[in-house]
Amino acid sequence: MFIVVTGASKGIGLEIVKQFLVDEENTVLAVSRSSKELTSLHKNHPNNLITVFGDLNKTPTQNRILTIIKNKKVQLDILINNAGTIVNKPFEKITSKELTYIYSVNVFAPFLLIQKLLPVLGKKNKSHIVNISSMGGVQGSSKFPGLSAYSSSKSALAGLTECLAEEFKDKNISVNCLALGAVQTEMLSKAFPGYKAPLQPKQMANFIIDFALTGHQYFNGKIIPVSSTTP
Repeated sequence: MFIVVTGASKGIGLEIVKQFLVDEENTVLAVSRSSKELTSLHKNHPNNLITVFGDLNKTPTQNRILTIIKNKKVQLDILINNAGTIVNKPFEKITSKELTYIYSVNVFAPFLLIQKLLPVLGKKNKSHIVNISSMGGVQGSSKFPGLSAYSSSKSALAGLTECLAEEFKDKNISVNCLALGAVQTEMLSKAFPGYKAPLQPKQMANFIIDFALTGHQYFNGKIIPVSSTTP
């Protein structure tokens, strides 16, 4: 299978890449702004790990991903939009620049990447797009002070998932969204300093991979809570 994972340099994204690479039949294209961890990992998987470093909102980065897949003459089987960022600030103190950045990473980047990669999705077998959202973006879930920009951006990603599932239903593409609860990541530490989550990135990555491989057989356009607890 050919798989693209964004936000792949640390936390859940890095664990997703590592676990997909266990199967030598998989080729993983890992996208990140940071190169440190992925460059090291590539030394152990030179034949089935491809790395792209850059800003997903920038056309050259998107074009590079598309070009790599086209040159491989394969379809994109799984796209996991995992890249995300957070700001933890009182609503009245969030600047326009911070708000724009949050939405650029959490909403605009996956939107534009999906647009760019449509030509290589669902060409032969069904492709599965998995958007990684948050319980904070689920309507009716618990909300927390300081996370208005982050949670609302994740709500937008969930809404985009439902829209794209409808638009792509005749294109051999399924689109689903996993709304993650507490996982012990750097982002969680920024949102809830001092809180210890019940799950580690490796555990959540295992679930995400299983869902990416099989979830489209049962779901399309669904926002699925993945949370044993919410802080």
